Amino acid sequence: MKVILHIGAHRTGTTSLQAYMRRNADELGDLGVGFWGPKHTRKGLFSGIQPMQGQGLNAARRARGRIMLQLEKAAQNGVKTLLVSDENLMGSVRSNLRTGQLYPDVGARLARYICGFDGAVDKVVMSVRSLDRYWSSAIAFGVGRGHKLPTPRRRNAIAGDTRSWRDVIADVSCAAPKSKIEVIPFEVTAGRVDSLAAVCVEHGVPRDGAREWLNRAPDAADLCNLLIQRGDDAGDVPDVQERWNPFDPAACAAMRETYADDMHWLVAGANGLATLTEKLDPTRVRQTLPHGLRNRGQGHDKQERRVAHPR
Repeated sequence: MKVILHIGAHRTGTTSLQAYMRRNADELGDLGVGFWGPKHTRKGLFSGIQPMQGQGLNAARRARGRIMLQLEKAAQNGVKTLLVSDENLMGSVRSNLRTGQLYPDVGARLARYICGFDGAVDKVVMSVRSLDRYWSSAIAFGVGRGHKLPTPRRRNAIAGDTRSWRDVIADVSCAAPKSKIEVIPFEVTAGRVDSLAAVCVEHGVPRDGAREWLNRAPDAADLCNLLIQRGDDAGDVPDVQERWNPFDPAACAAMRETYADDMHWLVAGANGLATLTEKLDPTRVRQTLPHGLRNRGQGHDKQERRVAHPR
């Protein structure tokens, strides 16, 4: 059985992918594709993998035993490809905002998960996003969840930090040296969750007519209202119905340039550490459709063009 870890990052369509996999579980199961999402992984399956106060020395060993039993059960049920998708494997948005860095402990965290799977992970899939858009979405999401709005000084520190996706990918590669590392730009898969699923599982998948875009960050007007309701200063957030950008133009330009450098590095081969998926194969999301539906692609394309700009 092939085991694939989809580790995020946050704010790159992970919730939409997970909803798609659950929604199409029966049809994917007929294709031999199984799925573990947060509803499976966060109910004790991974408990003990990451060290926590109060847990004994054998917690990680017991977690590995639970995972092995679940993998065996999946194989017995006919699963040939298992996709495990949980963005918290990398860390958390809260940790990123607290440190002002992209997943600073992703290497140690992922290495423990790889050990929990007894090294039997064939591929690790990771999505990346332009740094100015990632941090804007992460900050808006964090504030929407009750976090304080970062000060201008703090936002400048985040924009000027030197850690980029290249560093994160290098850490992931070190943590999973025997696994293929595949990197997918969010800009390629935004609003096309079925295509993202096809890339992850390397299999034809059902076309998704829902085109859901879940767990979006609040826009500027929503953030302004949230801050006012909490009694916080909302002076930095305009009351407009559009995506909020917490960075000045110079900071955004610098972050976009860093992201472009990361993309050039990936296109050039990433020093053999990872592969970049730049284009999607549309046949992957038509393969399992009933014959009578296969001529509806034009309508779907129009629907895709109506998707709002990613936040």
